[in-house]
Amino acid sequence: MFISVFLVLQDPIQHNMKYIITLLLLIPTLSYSQAKEKGRDFPITQLKTLDGQTISTSDFQNDGKPIIVSFWATWCKPCVNELTNMAEVYDEWKEKTGVKIIAISIDDARNMTKVAPFVNGKGWDYEVYLDPNSDLKRALNINLIPHTFLLNADKQIVWQHNSYTEGDELKLFELVKQLSEGKTIAE
Repeated sequence: MFISVFLVLQDPIQHNMKYIITLLLLIPTLSYSQAKEKGRDFPITQLKTLDGQTISTSDFQNDGKPIIVSFWATWCKPCVNELTNMAEVYDEWKEKTGVKIIAISIDDARNMTKVAPFVNGKGWDYEVYLDPNSDLKRALNINLIPHTFLLNADKQIVWQHNSYTEGDELKLFELVKQLSEGKTIAE
């Protein structure tokens, strides 16, 4: 009886240990992938404007000032909250730092026609593009949205974050101010 109780207790311990060991092995990999992304050039791909024209991400310009690129979708409530909150302070951000916000919709073909009316209804006053084939989404390995990137004057990724909680835009603005003052961003 003692042996069978020991075996039953041992199995959950071994089961949990497998997860702990796997997690410990993944931590350096996750840290490496985040470090690898930082300082990486923003990928060059083709996007669509809201009126159907093709534009290259190489055309993203902001006279040496920071650029925020936010990936979103019309069906993503946290995405819409983030972009709406940023829209409310965008004029102030531009005045203080010269930052540019670019929103890239990852809506699929069925919802793509809803993006322009949605954006116009929200009154967002920043550039909005479509990633119809998910080329940019794949190039940046985006799995969760909202996913926001901060680019420096050389269009290199200096910071990124996914998900959204009220107030995240304020933290982002602090990073934008640092970057616009010529400071480096430390994660």
